[in-house]
Amino acid sequence: MSTDHDHTTQQKTNGGTAAWRAYLPAITAFVLLIGGIAIDQLSPQFWQQPWWRFVWYLAAYLPVGWPVLMSAVRAIGKGDVFSEFLLMSLATIGAFYIAEYPEGVAVMLFYAVGELFQNAAVKRAKRNIQALLDVRPDTANVMKDGVPVETPAAEVKVGDTIRIRVGDRVPLDGKLLSDKAAFDTAALTGESVPRSIEKDAAVLAGMIATDKVVDMQVTKPFGESSLARILDLVQNAAKSKAPTELFIRRFARIYTPIVVTLAVGIVLVPMLVADPYVFNDWLYRALIFLVISCPCALVISIPLGYFGGIGAASRKGILLKGGNYLDVLTKVNTVVMDKTGTMTAGVFAVQEVKPAAGTDAQRLVGVVKAMEAHSTHPIAKAVMRYADGTNVGEATNVEEISGHGMRGTVQGQEVLVGNAKLLRKFNVAYPPEVDAVEETIVVAAIGGAYVGYLTVADSIKADAQHAVTELRTLGVRDIVMLSGDKTAITQRVAVKLGITKAFGDLLPEDKVTKMQEVKKDPTAVVAFVGDGINDAPVLALSDVGIAMGGLGSDAAIETADVVIQNDQPSRIVEAIRIGKATKRVVTQNIVLAFGVKAIVLILGAGGLATLWEAVFADVGVALVAIVNAARMR
Repeated sequence: MSTDHDHTTQQKTNGGTAAWRAYLPAITAFVLLIGGIAIDQLSPQFWQQPWWRFVWYLAAYLPVGWPVLMSAVRAIGKGDVFSEFLLMSLATIGAFYIAEYPEGVAVMLFYAVGELFQNAAVKRAKRNIQALLDVRPDTANVMKDGVPVETPAAEVKVGDTIRIRVGDRVPLDGKLLSDKAAFDTAALTGESVPRSIEKDAAVLAGMIATDKVVDMQVTKPFGESSLARILDLVQNAAKSKAPTELFIRRFARIYTPIVVTLAVGIVLVPMLVADPYVFNDWLYRALIFLVISCPCALVISIPLGYFGGIGAASRKGILLKGGNYLDVLTKVNTVVMDKTGTMTAGVFAVQEVKPAAGTDAQRLVGVVKAMEAHSTHPIAKAVMRYADGTNVGEATNVEEISGHGMRGTVQGQEVLVGNAKLLRKFNVAYPPEVDAVEETIVVAAIGGAYVGYLTVADSIKADAQHAVTELRTLGVRDIVMLSGDKTAITQRVAVKLGITKAFGDLLPEDKVTKMQEVKKDPTAVVAFVGDGINDAPVLALSDVGIAMGGLGSDAAIETADVVIQNDQPSRIVEAIRIGKATKRVVTQNIVLAFGVKAIVLILGAGGLATLWEAVFADVGVALVAIVNAARMR
């Protein structure tokens, strides 16, 4: 531990030193520039020879200007002649040529400050991604002969048993071997509320054991864990450029040579018409034009805006596989969603208890619980959760009857628990309403007499209805639910959520057909939300596929464009909002850059703007745009 601590401390020290060195050129240039301007104004006689003044400002220029000059040379060497570095170099060298030294230094200084702001903003946007990297444990305690042995996580094999102590982070995916335990899932879902995980259920890398020491069996190698997949998604997200970002890159390559050509024209054309023609005056105007025209604000702040959007989304447990999907999310007007695991919890829960006349509801639940304690079926687990605390004694002589249910003895009486077929098999009369129930049903009989039933169904997620309401607020005109579950159950869930179009009894190919029907509308921009293997084809077919990633299938997560890590439907709304906010910031930066530049260009062409105004129109606007982009949270 001490070694890790020393290493971390050394990293922080090195990072602090590197940060200070990054600011040193700008500080040096600033001090020399302010000193030179002060001498110009208060004691110009200090410059006994004109070259003294030149040397002073050259010393101020080089710390911030030399890197730009070298960048221009390297860009030309790679065939990228007309870069923003060339514009800056031409403008500042020209300023020195006409002895406007302070302006030349100021252009480079403010450009350097803008770069520092940009780097700081990018670091802040990356901070959440780095936090994910920091939560990946490098070692695991592998159980060998009953003793935990610390082993590199990459060397742990599938099938190995590892021990997780309280406060430790799970290093690999696996299944819980210990009894029920609580885990903090914040690293995966963004939610700090502990999740209770049952024995044999999945435990994912990145979770933290919160209440006791547990053992788990590894089910996936280190490189294929949920956390590794998340890291890969986020780290590669910025590689996928948004259309706006790609446009600006292409625009800059065409725009820059046009600007240089016009600047040359500003110097040479007046030679034919102006009388008298003063070369330095027109050169100065051309330099102003060059500085104003530099596309720094656009080239820097637009990618930063998208990167900020990706970072803001990841902080909320929403992983985007590229900035381009932020653009698509802003246009979504149709949302098609799966039911089970997406809008419902995907876990059975007792919905209703219907005792027969003369039967106590608590006794009905207690008897059913006693019998279901002998089953591992998901329905049995749902009953056990619901009946926790209810006790009428243990069931004995329990016999499972395949496809029907169970027969046993509770408190000396024969008990039947199962479906209606079980009661018919043993000639137990029951009311017709039992056969009309559409949900999954658990019917019970005691001593040969019907005593009631429980309905068991998938429960709707707590924020599902709110998500549907908010989607409509955001301008989503059509919301469609598709499910492989019974049509009647699907319709009932849809009505509760306020969804008017719902289709059940669908096979995977039926879902594809329904999606194709939705996409026949040329104005529809469709997002599909799902979590199962059977949802992968529809996710691929949609304009933007959104997967529930907390407990979703690997196929769905790999196919999707956006992954919701905490499985909350409300995060779909959040993803669209972040997309719209990103688009807003990017649009603001484009309008700001072009608006200010156009005004100062007009003033510069008329001789009413100096290089100082040009500096603001370029670097000042870039700074404002960077700060605006950094607002993405």
